[in-house]
This record gives sequence, structure tokens and C-alpha cells, in this order.
Amino acid sequence: MPRRERNKFVKRGQIIEISIEDYAFGGKGIGRIRKEHGEFVVFVPNTLPGQLVKAQIKKSSKKYAEGKLLEILKSSEDEIEVPYQDIPGAPYIQLPIEKQHRYKKQSTLELFKRIGKVSNIEEKLDEFVNSPNTFHYRNKMEYGFSAIGYDRELKTDVDEFTLGFKRRGLWWCGENLNKDSGLFDQQVEDNLKNIREYCQKSGLPPWHGPKKEGFFRYFVIRKSYNTNRLLFNLVTTSNGLDQFHLDKFAKYLVEIFEERVAGLLHTINDEIGDRTIATTGSINLVYGDDKIVEELLGLNFEISMKSFFQTNPKCAEKLYSKVIDYALENKASIDNNIVLDLFCGTGTIGQILASKAHNAQIVGVDIVASAIEDAKENAKRNKIDGLKFFAADVGKFLTEHPEYYNKIRTIILDPARAGIAPKTLKKIINLNAERLVYVSCNPATQARDTEQLMLAGYKIKKLSLVDQFPHTAHIETVVLFEK
Repeated sequence: MPRRERNKFVKRGQIIEISIEDYAFGGKGIGRIRKEHGEFVVFVPNTLPGQLVKAQIKKSSKKYAEGKLLEILKSSEDEIEVPYQDIPGAPYIQLPIEKQHRYKKQSTLELFKRIGKVSNIEEKLDEFVNSPNTFHYRNKMEYGFSAIGYDRELKTDVDEFTLGFKRRGLWWCGENLNKDSGLFDQQVEDNLKNIREYCQKSGLPPWHGPKKEGFFRYFVIRKSYNTNRLLFNLVTTSNGLDQFHLDKFAKYLVEIFEERVAGLLHTINDEIGDRTIATTGSINLVYGDDKIVEELLGLNFEISMKSFFQTNPKCAEKLYSKVIDYALENKASIDNNIVLDLFCGTGTIGQILASKAHNAQIVGVDIVASAIEDAKENAKRNKIDGLKFFAADVGKFLTEHPEYYNKIRTIILDPARAGIAPKTLKKIINLNAERLVYVSCNPATQARDTEQLMLAGYKIKKLSLVDQFPHTAHIETVVLFEK
């Protein structure tokens, strides 16, 4: 077996300091190591051109290496002061939003050229859609408890009761959130330190990652932008539950947030895996309601702790409006026709489309049975007819329902980050629809699927980028394909 040639610049596990010079798709900063025998590229996620960073090499090949960001040693000249506590989930919060947009647009279009083989992608760009709220846009946040904290001054982990987020690059280590992060609800985050103190006074321990023991695990909060109400979920182990009074904790939350408290749930999670809700645990209502109601484009959606729902609902309205605009651009292919809504989740797009189309039959398919149940309930609540929902694997569904072949003119696609499996994509192509509206939370896999769709005779008519998650590397795309 031939020996794999190693690069002469870095080794796996090595910690380096490197200047970031360029930006690649997905928030990967590009640094370069220059020596007398040549130049070598290192990708470091969550970094920006102009920063000097400390990174640990995680993967190394002959051509390039990938590092994990440990610390930003020097900020970029583009960064500005913001009044928020920095957290790992918002690596670009100090970069002005216009510059964030520029990086996202440039790197996403480059993907479609490189992976999708669409050389004239700039000509197809319809719109870059901004989030209506640049700050405080999220409707859900998960805060973790930890028995190991981080001292920023000493730059080391310490034994302390923490409630906040994992320290970047240190899976065992939490970091207290002491004030507003700029992403979620300001009143909640400014009070998180008080909630932490309340829990600490109980004398019960927070979760200790390496030892896999403790009582307090997570504090999860959902928010309705329509009603401004909050739904709380305290996740603990069962070890010590008889010493913690959940009803008193509910009263404490009501003292702080008053009528904003929609309800408090309690989840028991005794599994050692790092999941918020365990597969074997129980979830019980302690106080109030177990759901909140959100509104999107005039339709109401009940959201439970487990429901999937768009994290930035105000921007989701813009995203869905763009999808519906593309679908209805040729209204004749929708009215009095069957429309397939594949990977439909809770059926939001299908319901909005059905409310605007004439006598159309929308067929929604998703593998997650609970999402399909939510979709059926939401359709009843919104009194929308012309909808059928199936809990099934999309590929299998298309095989088992030949009655839909050659009857569908429009298909809506909204797959998970992995994109569409090649066999399923083939089946979708064989349906021979005139138009596809493809929504993606991962343009890299969408660009990959684009190449296959173009080989099958589809062309991109237009493309929009939607900034669902300001201050992160994420971008959503909506592409209209036509034959």
C-alpha cells in the first residue's frame, strides 16, 4: 500500500497562530502559511478576513488543512463594538450586516459556479432578502447547565455552576450568559443569571460532562412573536428531583416574566448522550399551557416543545412569500392541478399555497410522523381544504404512488441539510414536472443537485438568497427550475 504523502507545513493536533485573508462558503476563513518551499491553505470556520486567530489543526492533507478556532487574538478592522455578550452561535455579530451580506452572496454564488456548473449564476439572481430583525430574531434558545465553567481572564476551565453556552472548542466546558446575546429575547437573557442563582441555591448540581452526572441539564425557551409569550422547558435528571420544587420554580418565572409565561414543562433526561430531550425520558406540564401559537402570513400554527418551526419567523414569512411567488408565477400550473410538497415538515408552505390557489390539491410528504400530525392539525385549525399529508420516506412514497406520475406540473422541495438522496432525485426527475421550486438551508448540497437537474433538462430561471440567520454563516436559497 503506497504511503500517504504528508504536507510539510502542519500536523494534525498542532496549535497555530494564523492570519485570515479570505472568506469561503459556510463561514470558513482562509489563512495561508508561506514558506520557502511554497504556500499552504488552512481553513478555519467562524473567522473573518483581517483576524489573527489561534486554531488547532483537525484535518490535514497534501493540499490543505482544516483547523478548529480556539481564540481570536486580533479583531478584523471591519469589526465594530456591539452591546451584547459574544457567544459561539453568533461569530459575526461584530461585523456590520452589509458586510455579512456581501460575504454570503459572493461565496454562495461561487458555489453554484463551482459545484453546480452554472457559469452565469449572477444573471439568475433575483433578490438578496434581508431579515426584518437583525437582532433578537430567534424564537427558540437552548441554554445548557455545566459544572465546569471558563475563566476568560485566566483562559482556563474552572469548577463553577454555569448556565449559558458551551465554550467554543471545549465540549466539557460551559460559559455563563450574563446578559443579552443579541439573538434571542432581551428580557429572558438579562434574567438568565438570576435563574442560574435560583437553581444554584437549591444545592443540586449542574451536569458534569466528563463524569456524566448531575441534576440540572438544559433550560429551553420558545417564544411567540405573535403573542410575545414564552414557553419554558427545564430538563433535569431524575436524581434529586424530590428535592427541587417545580411548582415554586414556575411561580418564580411568573414573578419575573408575569403574563408572558405561557407554561412550564419539565423533562427528565437520564441518558448520558448530549441531547436536550431523551428518547426514553418523560415530558410533563408543570404550569400553564404546553403550546404557544405563532402566526405566519395570516395563518396560525400551534407550536409544542418538540415541534419543528422556523427559528426566525419574521424572516420565514419573507422566505415563504418568495417560495409562493415562484410557485404562482405560472398560476395555470397550480390551479386545478396536483402540487407535490416534498420534505414538507409541518406543511407550512403547502397551507399557504393552498390558501392562495384555486381548486389545487397539495400533497405533502415527510418522513417525520409527528411533523405530519402537526401539519394535519394546523390545516384543520386554519380551515384549509385541498391538502393531503403522508408520513413516508419521499423516495418510497414516489414508488408506491404511481397515480401521481405525469399529473404533476409543479413540485416544491425543501429537504434537510444533506440535500436530496441521488435515487430520490432520480424519481423526482422521472415525475417530469414542468417546474420545481427548491428551498435549501444548505446551498452546497443544492448546488450539487442543481448539476443533476440541469443534466435532466431543467434550467435555473431565478434564484433568491434569504438571510434567515444574521451573524452566522448560514444562508437559505430558493431556486426556480423550469424545463
